[in-house]
Amino acid sequence: MEPKAAACLVCGQAIKGRSDKKYCSDQCRSQDNNQKRRKNGAEQLLQEINRALRQNRNILKKASPWGKTTTRVDFLVQQGFDMRYFTHQYRTQKGHTYLFCYDYGYLLLPEEKILIVNGQPYMQPPGG
Repeated sequence: MEPKAAACLVCGQAIKGRSDKKYCSDQCRSQDNNQKRRKNGAEQLLQEINRALRQNRNILKKASPWGKTTTRVDFLVQQGFDMRYFTHQYRTQKGHTYLFCYDYGYLLLPEEKILIVNGQPYMQPPGG
């Protein structure tokens, strides 16, 4: 008597190969894992925050290709910059606080202006 073949968790087809396999193909495995991630609210929130951080970094990088630039806040916001998200802060000895999106930082200035800088090693958070 042959052992009964296991069925794929996604499509129900018989699985060939090892007895501990759960899926009949990479496509079914990927589909199941993606569905699980979508159901997990914390995972979805994390993905949204990471997406916003990457987008902010890319906007800062494009706005300041030479390392130090002053521009208007509304210019960045029009590009899709989200001021709520940043990775860390750096406070200068003069008391100015730079907000960073990974390796690009910015300092809010008067008159709706913003100074964009490339991060330096001394500006990194402890352990970062």
